[in-house]
Amino acid sequence: MAKRMARQAGVTEGEAADRLDGVVRHILSALRKSGEADLPGLGRFTRGSDGTVRFERSGRDD
Repeated sequence: MAKRMARQAGVTEGEAADRLDGVVRHILSALRKSGEADLPGLGRFTRGSDGTVRFERSGRDD
């Protein structure tokens, strides 16, 4: 995933991996705090009472 991101963004693979790591850490932190994390334009992660994480796509079909 980082390799593809790097090509598309014109950055090194290491920088793309760091960016991806930051996004994942943000999602996990938001899930711990509020039980949900939005990815604008893509959808929302939610954590159930049993600890499972679900992803719900946004209504946009681009």
